[in-house]
Amino acid sequence: MLHDILILLVGILLGAVIGFFGARTFMKKYLKKNPPINEEMIKALMMQMGRKPNQKQINQMMKAMEKYQ
Repeated sequence: MLHDILILLVGILLGAVIGFFGARTFMKKYLKKNPPINEEMIKALMMQMGRKPNQKQINQMMKAMEKYQ
């Protein structure tokens, strides 16, 4: 009886760990392939705020976004 409960708990724990790392890997790969924001979006946002961005500013914003991903 105790042996069965222990196997069940180890199985649940192992499944949770494998599921976590599998989902994490999948999401990293998905976000690298489909980034949530790109240069055109940054340019459009800055133009809406009344600024004409140059390429240096866009590159700085992209680096800042990549830093937090």
